[in-house]
Amino acid sequence: MGRGKIEIKKIENSTNRQVTYSKRRAGIMKKAREITVLCDAQVSLVMFSSTGKFSEYCSPSTEMKKIFERYQQVSGINLWSAQSEKMQNTLNHLKEVNRNLRREVRQRTGDDLEGLDIKELRGLEQNIDEALKLVRNRKYHVISTQTDTYKKKLKNSEETHRSLMHELEIVEDHPAFGFDDESSNYEHGVLALANEGPLTYAFRVHPSQQNLHGMGHRSHHLRLA
Repeated sequence: MGRGKIEIKKIENSTNRQVTYSKRRAGIMKKAREITVLCDAQVSLVMFSSTGKFSEYCSPSTEMKKIFERYQQVSGINLWSAQSEKMQNTLNHLKEVNRNLRREVRQRTGDDLEGLDIKELRGLEQNIDEALKLVRNRKYHVISTQTDTYKKKLKNSEETHRSLMHELEIVEDHPAFGFDDESSNYEHGVLALANEGPLTYAFRVHPSQQNLHGMGHRSHHLRLA
């Protein structure tokens, strides 16, 4: 018993409609491939479902672009005329915008003012004043930011200076270079040296070679205190 004839009309149920589309799309793609092989035909197939899903097939021996070009030659229909006209209109609009902007730039620099009436000149003056105000505000903002930065640097420098002066006062409590004698002949002197940092080094000197005393010189042994 054969299947009943299906009435060709829109399937109202969306799920059934999508299932039918998927099955018949596979069948059409199969037929296109078969006719390409059997008849050495050049086939191009483009499909869009009701949901916007795109499917295509093109014979391996050609390209979709070549198919469209042959179609235009045979049918005499320019597929790209509408798109080309739209692109040309867009290009003309952009050229006009560019010309207006260039003219506005020249007018703001004091050129190309001959064709302007009093109303346009007043509007141009107002625009320049507003632009000048923006530039001035930006300049003051930059100056304020730089001033705050310099104040912070100055404050850090002052704190560093106070710290160094405090360290210097501590060092000045000791002789920078001298002997603290325990006897008049410097046999047990203490030599105190101060470096530039926060540390103070002291050295104690002792006579180490008695045979040099008669030569008027004294050799001492330095020991880090």
